[in-house]
Amino acid sequence: MAVLLLAEHSNSALSGATAKALTAAKDIASDVHVLIAGHDCAPAAEAAAKLTGVTKVLVADAPHLANGLAEEVAATVVSLAGGYDTIVAPATAAGKNVLPRVAALLDVMQVSDITKVVSPDTFERPIYAGNAVQTVQSPEAKKVITVRTAAFAAQPEGGSAPIESVTAAPAVGLSSFVGAELTKSDRPELTAAKIVISGGRGMGNGENFKKYIEPIAERLGAAMGASRAAVDAGFVPNDLQVGQTGKVVAPELYVAVGISGAIQHLAGMKDSKVIVAINKDAEAPIFQVADYGLVADLFQALPELDAELGKAGL
Repeated sequence: MAVLLLAEHSNSALSGATAKALTAAKDIASDVHVLIAGHDCAPAAEAAAKLTGVTKVLVADAPHLANGLAEEVAATVVSLAGGYDTIVAPATAAGKNVLPRVAALLDVMQVSDITKVVSPDTFERPIYAGNAVQTVQSPEAKKVITVRTAAFAAQPEGGSAPIESVTAAPAVGLSSFVGAELTKSDRPELTAAKIVISGGRGMGNGENFKKYIEPIAERLGAAMGASRAAVDAGFVPNDLQVGQTGKVVAPELYVAVGISGAIQHLAGMKDSKVIVAINKDAEAPIFQVADYGLVADLFQALPELDAELGKAGL
């Protein structure tokens, strides 16, 4: 039976997390249907249809689905669940909001944050802040699964799946959309960036993030991140937090500046392809996972790095 993949989108565009979750869905079954639940969401549906491996795109278009309210989306997913053995979504803020409600309505146990598909009913997921990997076999007739997208490569474009309209479930009306405050940046989104440079408590204050981290991020076209300690100290907004309780990233290059390397932070970035650490404490735990380490004062090292990048034409 086919897998139903709940897409993450903004109605006008498809999130990159969907293409990564699609890879996991294809490992479960070859027949993958993607659900676009929203309003005036034809652009997102067209983008989903182009992804390799999608066999059908289902579009539930209704005004009460416009803002992705979890209760509304969950009701529509459950209304379509009868034709599927497995329901999948990215383990993003949106996916973690919707799928537990789907699991509760279906009265099944959810399998969260999988990093590998062993078989259609068996999965691997990290536990103990990523220090151990648990193999879980689900006995449920309908499996509800969230996917840690950092563990899967994105499916490329190249498909041409048919798009089919489906009826959205009636409005639940348990919550209402008040408003959204979106962070605008010319830099790439944190979880999708190929390069991430993060600062920790060693940065001292928020102004130092702007003075030392931002220029390098702009030169490299990198996303900017932070440790929980830096966020808790109020240096930067919490949407920049990388870690077990923040965002999980796996870029091509991760640069950790003034970050000691607490387990909570390592859980969110240790799958990065290349890790560079800059810290004046030679015993900092971050050096245990770093591919390249520089023991230095960051307030001296970062201006020098910025200058060298400028010489290289970046």
